[in-house]
Amino acid sequence: MELNVEVVSEVIVQPSSPTADGLRRYQLSFLDQLNPSLYNSLVYFYPKMCDTDADKITISDRLKQSISDAMTYFYPLAGRMTEDQLFVDCNDEGIPFVEARVKCRLSDVLNDPVPKELNKLLPFEIHGDHEVLLGIQFNVFDCGGIGIGVCVSHKIGDALSFFLFVKTWAAIARGETKFIGPEFESASLFPPQDLSGFKPKISQLKTEQLVTKRFVFGATKVEEIRRTYSENGNRTRPTRVEALSAFIWDRLITAIGIRSRNDTLFMINHMVNIRPRTDPPLPESSFGNIFSFSLTIPSPDGDIVSEMRDSIKAVNKEYVKKIRDGYNHLNCFREKAASYGKGEIVAFTFTSLCRFPLYEADFGWGKPVWAGSGDREIKNIATFMDTVTGDGIEAWVTLNEEEMANFDSDEELLAYVDAPKSL
Repeated sequence: MELNVEVVSEVIVQPSSPTADGLRRYQLSFLDQLNPSLYNSLVYFYPKMCDTDADKITISDRLKQSISDAMTYFYPLAGRMTEDQLFVDCNDEGIPFVEARVKCRLSDVLNDPVPKELNKLLPFEIHGDHEVLLGIQFNVFDCGGIGIGVCVSHKIGDALSFFLFVKTWAAIARGETKFIGPEFESASLFPPQDLSGFKPKISQLKTEQLVTKRFVFGATKVEEIRRTYSENGNRTRPTRVEALSAFIWDRLITAIGIRSRNDTLFMINHMVNIRPRTDPPLPESSFGNIFSFSLTIPSPDGDIVSEMRDSIKAVNKEYVKKIRDGYNHLNCFREKAASYGKGEIVAFTFTSLCRFPLYEADFGWGKPVWAGSGDREIKNIATFMDTVTGDGIEAWVTLNEEEMANFDSDEELLAYVDAPKSL
């Protein structure tokens, strides 16, 4: 449904204590340099919290105070990106905290979540060259339910860094004093390079009318999909993410009618967390864009699951060392495209947030009843997230309008998608 969101106020929240002089200049890593400017974002929803204006003030004050305290640990987020996007000026300037009223009940959103409408619950647009690195929007629904929209710059941190911040912020809000804070060592692990003239961008960004839709695959359906691909001659049983990636890819190329194009180069890209693939492995508390890509060129009659798995396994310790020595991992796309020639290239990206601490954002009033991704506004991407029960998977898929119409009406796809139900 269409959301009517009214901004009530906006304040700047600053860290509760100043950043030490020796930490005032935060250098981006090589992997940060390669990443375009956009925000990782989520909206966390909680049931009836604000019965009175006093409740709203109490919750708002708790959020602002805990953000202020959390920024003393995540001090770069309170600073500003320099114009050359090589450093963060950790000047404690602070972050915008927006309060908004949503003219509907929380149940209206939970029963019919529209990705593009969820973006209205975020503090700013998710794309563009932003110098502000963190923003929060506190949304209060007519029923007293709330939605907390969070944006963290992808220029300095990946999805795991996003969750590390939210998890720490929530722990502070609950009054906890023992938690694992961030480790800012990415620039020493992946030293910055001279990339004069290079400007990272997303090639599939908003060049046409795009549509994002959410498809829910329950635990039973996910297992059926895994079983199907296990019976297709795979050497080992596929993971949930491998099987669902293969299934969505198969349905996509069938639905949009490109399976039979001999002059088309297909590329399947998976985002890969390289913390455990670094020698020695890095802890999950390592903050930054510590990820790479696996690129699969599916063969016409090959085993797509095995091909994807082999590509992901190739992002190993030796490959990470190559990146640490200055290899631009974006070159793999250019190299494949250059070797192919002038035919059409169709690329599709999968990114999985499954098994990440999506539902651990307990600020002292319980865990969220749901967390929504919103519209990423990037063509040909599927984001996987755990369902609130933890055993199913939500797939947030973005295609252009025509392709989505075909994909969304594919009978084999819909046979595995759960019917909409209240969250």
